[in-house]
Amino acid sequence: MTISYNWLSDYLPEKIEPEKLSKILTSIGLEVESMEKYEELKGGMEGLVTGEILECTKHPDADKLSLTKVDIGTDTTLQIVCGAPNVAVGQKVVVATVGATIYPFNGEPMTIKKAKIRGLESYGMICAEDEIGLNDNHAGILVLPADTKVGIAAAAYFGTYTDIIFEIGLTPNRMDAMSHLGVAKDVCAWSTHHTKKNTQVKSPFKNTFKPDKQGLPVEVIIENSAACERYAGVSIRGITIAESPKWLQQKLKSIGLRPINNIVDITNFILHETGQPLHAFDADMITGNKVIIKNLPGGTPFTTLDNKERKLSAEDLVICNETEAMCIAGVYGGVQSGVTTATKNIFLESAWFNPASIRTTSFRHGLRTDAATRFEKGVDISNTVNVLTRAAVMIKEIAGGEIASDITDIYPDPKHKTEIAIKYHYLKKLSGKNYHGDTIKNILIGLGFEIIKEGLDDIRVAVPFSKPDISIPADIVEEIMRIDGLDNIEIPAVISISPAVETLAQEAAYKEKVAAYLAATGFNEIFTNSITNAAYYSEAILESTVKMINNLSADLNVLRPQMMETGLESIAYNLNRRNSNLQLFEFGKTYHTNGIGKYSEQQHISIYITGKKNEDGWKGKGEKADFYFAKAICEKITTLLGLAITTYTREVNDMLDSCVKASINNDIIATIGSVNKKVMERFEIKQPVLYLDIDWDKIVSLNKSQKISFAEISKFPAVQRDLAIVVDKALKYEQVEKATLAARVNKLTSVNLFDVFESDKLGANKKSMAISFTFLDEEKTMTDKDIDGMMNRIITCYEKELQAEIRK
Repeated sequence: MTISYNWLSDYLPEKIEPEKLSKILTSIGLEVESMEKYEELKGGMEGLVTGEILECTKHPDADKLSLTKVDIGTDTTLQIVCGAPNVAVGQKVVVATVGATIYPFNGEPMTIKKAKIRGLESYGMICAEDEIGLNDNHAGILVLPADTKVGIAAAAYFGTYTDIIFEIGLTPNRMDAMSHLGVAKDVCAWSTHHTKKNTQVKSPFKNTFKPDKQGLPVEVIIENSAACERYAGVSIRGITIAESPKWLQQKLKSIGLRPINNIVDITNFILHETGQPLHAFDADMITGNKVIIKNLPGGTPFTTLDNKERKLSAEDLVICNETEAMCIAGVYGGVQSGVTTATKNIFLESAWFNPASIRTTSFRHGLRTDAATRFEKGVDISNTVNVLTRAAVMIKEIAGGEIASDITDIYPDPKHKTEIAIKYHYLKKLSGKNYHGDTIKNILIGLGFEIIKEGLDDIRVAVPFSKPDISIPADIVEEIMRIDGLDNIEIPAVISISPAVETLAQEAAYKEKVAAYLAATGFNEIFTNSITNAAYYSEAILESTVKMINNLSADLNVLRPQMMETGLESIAYNLNRRNSNLQLFEFGKTYHTNGIGKYSEQQHISIYITGKKNEDGWKGKGEKADFYFAKAICEKITTLLGLAITTYTREVNDMLDSCVKASINNDIIATIGSVNKKVMERFEIKQPVLYLDIDWDKIVSLNKSQKISFAEISKFPAVQRDLAIVVDKALKYEQVEKATLAARVNKLTSVNLFDVFESDKLGANKKSMAISFTFLDEEKTMTDKDIDGMMNRIITCYEKELQAEIRK
């Protein structure tokens, strides 16, 4: 459950600091799993200010650059070199000052530094719209209105929205907390109990609903009253479908919802405010001005809002007009009756549907909507009309129009509140705490319970409709305990337990995960002796090696300072027995000392590869393992732990040929290379051996500071394009990757080099590189026009950064 701090604070009489609020929520059973800052624009435009261009002249050494003097409201003007074609004197602009970090709409963050451009110093950057994250427009710099004041912080000028987002681990029974208002009620109950002040929620229900006319009546008929116990609706005429106000869009975006239009956004807002789903029908599509809640014959076709035709089950509850279905009740609307840009009149629905029926239908059709997840847990049936009137008033204020009917409220068999009696001694027995009668009463009243009867040793209450999960005395005990604070449960003086603390469980899980992957890939795990022979090592290495005082043999006299040698012993043993294709891995430690009593251990995972990576078969011969196979294994292991290698650096190594160090940011995490002949001769190994050594401690440490996120597989297809470029023979593929990143194509998901061709026909010292690009848009199927635009941006970048020629 996602809760916005700003939104929640709207219902609290006094604002509570986010950290304190997080602790309160967790203490009352709404466990805060994460608390993250939300910024409508990344970076919050910090370091960006408004400015005025006082001077603008051509750069003396560049035709396409301009030299400007910009006033940003300080004592000195800034000299800025600008490449925009539309820069001119007198313009009001947005300036990123030195030290500011900008977050482009399509690209990586960039920190502004003092720079020398074609011989002239530049002290900032005049920004385009895409460069500060407003949109993807890069036609030129953003020109502000002429009356804009100079020196205003861009965040204040644009009104950027920031928030704190709580992710709450909501238990399935807590439907009463599936809304901002529900959470606010719990917070106020906690505050009343702990501060001894009567703290009431700031209710959004203002009772200002009033029909304007009676020109659009809609009759409601419930044929299946078991599946729909209450149904309310109201007509609104003459609305204008448009974008929602900025405040409404910001609230929805902060909790991860995409604004659509003012009507849909208001229903989504009400859903997350109160927990009550609403649905808006195009009133002109309601044939016969009748809304009928019933079941249709099994197999009836129905097209939902996502333009998919579904076959209804006879058990599916459906909202119909006089001739056809309009909506799968409580789950998903129909394409014919939905609100569109042409809609002028709507019928707004607020209802209570049977939770079991909604859940069955939702899973049957694979439609797990926000509305379904709330209906299936049971919404507050007593709040059906209140929510409807609030939404109607909001629609009138935001979308215009007039309320064109009275509220239609069909509630044939009104529910009665559940009554529960609880004995005080039972409360003490379950909670372990002796609560005063007044404390019990005040907590329950704060949570919305109605006190029916009080006795000397018991109390009888009526449960609010917003808490359908409460049905027995033990549930009342839980409510009292969580508001009092689960941390306040009294602990007996003596507890007879045998506590166990496991500190390495996470690391063990990582080891198991990596080992399982390697085993599935064809590797075998080995365990070698950590005590080894000092003769393997040079004097320089032995200086920091831990030596055995009472060694069992002359060959086992030191703790290994490196993993390689003990692994090569195992390689030699297997090769001598004609087992020539080997893929081995080992988790092990190396040991070091800086003097007597100053010892350290370091964990590694070492991988040894020799021979073919796959066996000969009838379809072809097995391929020999090479450097790139070892590199791929390294990358896969880091990926499994949620990490990504950022750089590879060649390095001279006495024991490895073609040695490469892999780093994550500035931390070296792995060494990859081919064991050189001199080392292999020592072990009488005659075929090449690849060696990969990963600093296990380092990657586990990096993993703990890394946030791992998950995303569903895209519904939309990826698109591939190939490109061949002619470049200088000495150019490394790493430079191509950097140039690709510089193009800032956010829909580009992968780049792959699949061919290198060299020929005199290409020109002296030239080669051709064939590259494959994969593009993916998470929100739509891309067109050729979309792909061509991104490919052109990449081509332009290659031509500029690599001096590449495009092969036709």
